[in-house]
Amino acid sequence: MNQANNKITVGLITYGKLTFRYLPYFLDSLYKQSHRNFSVIVFDNSEDYSKNADFIKEKYPDIKLIENKKNVGFARAYNKMIALAKSGGAKYFLALNPDMILDEKAVEEMYKRMEGRDDLGSVSPLVYRWDFENKIKTDMIDTCGIALLPGLRFVDIAQGVKKIDENSLKKMIGPSGAAAFYRISSLDSASISGEYFDEGMFMYKEDCDLAYRLYRAGLKSECVREAVVFHDRTASSIGGLAKIFKNRKGKSEKIREWSFLNQHIIYKKYFREQNIMNKIFVLAHGVRMFLYVILFERFLLKQYIFLFKK
Repeated sequence: MNQANNKITVGLITYGKLTFRYLPYFLDSLYKQSHRNFSVIVFDNSEDYSKNADFIKEKYPDIKLIENKKNVGFARAYNKMIALAKSGGAKYFLALNPDMILDEKAVEEMYKRMEGRDDLGSVSPLVYRWDFENKIKTDMIDTCGIALLPGLRFVDIAQGVKKIDENSLKKMIGPSGAAAFYRISSLDSASISGEYFDEGMFMYKEDCDLAYRLYRAGLKSECVREAVVFHDRTASSIGGLAKIFKNRKGKSEKIREWSFLNQHIIYKKYFREQNIMNKIFVLAHGVRMFLYVILFERFLLKQYIFLFKK
């Protein structure tokens, strides 16, 4: 790995057993990239678990490892890594989840697209589902990026399907946090009080918030289809209430709390600047969410208290 004069810094977050089982596969694919002129930072959020750090020290001593000993969430960890990348002279920051593997030209193709397009603030690879347990690369799409829907709602483009709807790509505002290639100067232009990701969002939807700020700043984002990665994520494509309910029941209460609170933080941050129609959509969706919580997930009611304290 060439560490000198790198334009790209790759950053990833590890956390306990959740990431350790993926790490050998992920790092092997990263170090087999056709474009290898990048540095790597790992932020270990593990508490009382050293296997991630030990593996990296033994197998990849060139990686800059930050052993935090405390889980500070995604936003703060990424902000620290982006700041380090910037201070080291990097032009781009590639945020990757370790529960994925990359085709060998993934980094090269994203880099080429960004170098050739000054109007792009970020790009996303084409992310397919990876069946990790059976070691199968599927043809089911996981995400092509984040789309903005009316009412400040965000969805992963083409998630759960095998063919991309070209019209959906027109709604893309940024990459999913699972795999996101950012121009650091663009992150600077969209930062708030020195923060790239909003550290008030511990995790979940912090990538949507950043994508929206980049979009508001007039910075474009595209899916680079030639850059392919495979991600082990269990999620359902958009459907009716029954499908939404089934998908939510498969998530822990803590995840649902973060997702619920952070969606409302987004509403609170940007509601005033929306047009009349979008305000109506936001209010209508907020009412639907409140009724859903009353009927099915009352443990989320306390998140309203946290919201008004922010």
